[in-house]
Amino acid sequence: MTELEVLTVGRVSVDLYPEQSNVPLAGVETFKKSIGGTATNVAVAAARLGRRVGLFTKVGDDGFGEYVRAALERFGVDPRYVGTDPDHRTPLAFAILDPPEEPDILFYRQPRGPDESMLVGEVDRDVVEQVPIFWVAGSRVAFEPARATVTELLEWRGRRRHTVVDLDYRPMFWSDPAEASRRIAPLLDHVTVAVGNRTECEIAVGTSDPHQAAERLLGHGIELAIVKMGADGVLAATADQTVEVKPERVEVVCGLGAGDAFGGMLCHGLLEGWEPEKMLVHANAAGAIVAGRLMCADDMPTLAEVQAMVRS
Repeated sequence: MTELEVLTVGRVSVDLYPEQSNVPLAGVETFKKSIGGTATNVAVAAARLGRRVGLFTKVGDDGFGEYVRAALERFGVDPRYVGTDPDHRTPLAFAILDPPEEPDILFYRQPRGPDESMLVGEVDRDVVEQVPIFWVAGSRVAFEPARATVTELLEWRGRRRHTVVDLDYRPMFWSDPAEASRRIAPLLDHVTVAVGNRTECEIAVGTSDPHQAAERLLGHGIELAIVKMGADGVLAATADQTVEVKPERVEVVCGLGAGDAFGGMLCHGLLEGWEPEKMLVHANAAGAIVAGRLMCADDMPTLAEVQAMVRS
């Protein structure tokens, strides 16, 4: 197996996308199947851009778990750290595209998802310590033992560049926002890059104002703070500069996955040593491409597609 450039940590699911848009879920007749979950989609997005990527997660001992592993290999993501939980089923996630611009997800993770039972012994410590990009989804500290696992992995990592937290706030994983804040905020003291939207930043640092949020993130010793502002674009801040980039305008087919495409492109830019503005321009383009397509993992763009949009 080749040496990894990126290792993402987080949830995985089998995603089902309605083939009829602008229709309530009760009226959908057919679905397209793929894989998903924030860390999973970021891994696929980075792999599509030519990076060597692995995913640390868990699936159930079932046919959907077999499907996840096969799909990851097909997308070029190393599945060696995809464990098996014999007691819980591989989760399902139904996309609700009514309307496509403001999609929702109906999760089937009963009584819990296998990725909530990840253990430190199921991943190689040397890889965690040495991989150029170590990417953690904030939602993984919602439950034990995954919370303790993520905490220990970050201690192994020792805040090596580039250690990334995707704030990844999903209300369904938490009893209330205060609980999410209490668990996610401590992650900021162990990472060098933080990325999230306004709501996720409010959970992590107590404000949804992009400039204030970036300042508070940097106050934790983070080197690069990225605040996604939806239709207003995206902001990135370092100790030396703050840049804002306007979004690419597209006709939205499915708003899911755009942020994960952004994340995959961010990984590529970090590995290439790009300046923040160049990273944001290309990451915005990657997100826009996926927003104009139905699927998440299957529709992640190639580097050539991203570059073509940037040039247009």
